[in-house]
Amino acid sequence: MDFVSTRIITDDIAGLVRFYEQLGLTATWLADEFAELRSPSCTLAIGTTRTMQQFFAGAATAASNRSVIIEFRVEDADADYEKLQAMGARIEQAPVTQPWGNRSLLFSDPDGNLINFFTPVTPEASQRFARK
Repeated sequence: MDFVSTRIITDDIAGLVRFYEQLGLTATWLADEFAELRSPSCTLAIGTTRTMQQFFAGAATAASNRSVIIEFRVEDADADYEKLQAMGARIEQAPVTQPWGNRSLLFSDPDGNLINFFTPVTPEASQRFARK
């Protein structure tokens, strides 16, 4: 098994894609109602509510996530905090160093999905994310 993407279902695909592009990802539009934003390690897919009809209508509800956090490793969570404030992003928690060694910044996208930008700051945390 190979984990390759996370998909967000939204009622405002243009706005949500634009938000993630402002964060630094580049969108590839595969259809008017579906886009992928790729990073070196994973893909964030965004689809409209209508795309859910291809699976099971009503199985996902836009802007209702209360349990998943989308995480991105970044060079400097503190510098990104300043950038996000300038963008007007909804900050949930200013940068804080977690017990497991990551400097984490928690904020929400326009649909209310939680996003964690983190930077490994201890040797142990850095080792966990060392490129192999």
